Amino acid sequence: MNSDIKYEKNERIKEILRKIHERRICVGVIGLGYVGLPLAMEFAQEGVKTLGFEVDNSKVSKLVAGENYIEDVDDKVVRTMVESEKFTATSDTSRMSECDAVFICVPTPFTENKDPDIRYILDAAKSLADNLKPAAVVILKSTTFPGTTENYVMPILNKPGRKINSDYFLAFSPERIDPGNKKWNTQNTPITVGGVTPESTEIAAAVINIAVQKVVKVSSPAIAEMEKLLENIFRSVNIALVNEMAQLCDRIGVNIWEVVDAAATKPFGYMPFYPGPGIGGHCILIDPYYLAWLARKYDFVTDFITLAAETNEDMPFYVRDMVIKEIAKQPIIITDAKVLILGMAFKKNVNDLRHSPALKVFELLDNEGMNGIEYYDPYVQEVRLKGTLRKSVAEISPESLKKYDVVLITTDHSVFDFEMIAKNSKVVIDTRNALKDIKDRSNIVLLGDGK
Repeated sequence: MNSDIKYEKNERIKEILRKIHERRICVGVIGLGYVGLPLAMEFAQEGVKTLGFEVDNSKVSKLVAGENYIEDVDDKVVRTMVESEKFTATSDTSRMSECDAVFICVPTPFTENKDPDIRYILDAAKSLADNLKPAAVVILKSTTFPGTTENYVMPILNKPGRKINSDYFLAFSPERIDPGNKKWNTQNTPITVGGVTPESTEIAAAVINIAVQKVVKVSSPAIAEMEKLLENIFRSVNIALVNEMAQLCDRIGVNIWEVVDAAATKPFGYMPFYPGPGIGGHCILIDPYYLAWLARKYDFVTDFITLAAETNEDMPFYVRDMVIKEIAKQPIIITDAKVLILGMAFKKNVNDLRHSPALKVFELLDNEGMNGIEYYDPYVQEVRLKGTLRKSVAEISPESLKKYDVVLITTDHSVFDFEMIAKNSKVVIDTRNALKDIKDRSNIVLLGDGK
């Protein structure tokens, strides 16, 4: 058993670590979404009894029946783990008392004013406070601002008279999930962890190491919380840079995609990022505002980071204007224009709609009074737009494409036949450089090309 702390005189800690090492523990996962369910499956596959807690009863019912709803999780794995009783989904929070380790994997959205909304974390902590097993370790994974673990979660867990280290252990270990990534998954992606105490760090790391190959210990929850924000804000800032440059390239007639690829030939000091219709997913859009909110509490303004976030959020408006410009070139009025949006998911080859820029573009075009907007996405059969359910068209064909005045590529799914799309569309606006291999570009309008 590996340990960075000498526990020869602390038999209690040694026994907890031994129990973890021998996998004689029960693991609980609160929140069975894109983070929680894959994590739960990893523990179950390692032979650890795993309980999944979920407030959405429809998800619980599906999992109890052995049905999977997360694309990155194998259907057979879910069915096998349920049938073998290694994994059980439930909405009964009293069963948290069975768990030696509990992961909190709940959403962390922001309010209308873009302030952090950590109510789901607090609700999970309150449920744990009523049902926490003695000597259990609680590991928060939901992306949040530094101080959440120690200043918000720990006081709730302490309320019944419990004390950290004496009665329970507490740590933060951020998620690192990339939907659709076939190379990096829950098991092989290195993860960080920082405990409220050294003992908490050690115990949390030992638990995580059952399911994750490499665990990197840091000195505190705040370090782990902040490094997660840095990871995502790094992407936000660099994407904003190329999105702004794409708009400039449109003005001066230079192809931003070729510019980025040329810069990427430099073997040091540069990492390529590409423009697009906006940013999606959970973290990259939200995290800059979490940090900005925290900074204001310390009389600090994150001008640079906030500006980058706003630049990315402006991209759907820019794409809307590209569509309107192309419609204006045709002998139709905007209300009669027929537009097909290709792709609703926030990235290629997934069904994840979280903060998808395509949804925002759809909404903005609808606000212009366009009555002929449709979308096609084989991964996303329906979306809700301003309270109305909109369904994907069943398929696209050379004949069906010809009826649209503008075809807009917002997600470059690999299943799309881009050659057929380019050949049979009146005008194609490409925000992903999906048509880069098409030779006849007379009807193609590329974001960041200016031609």
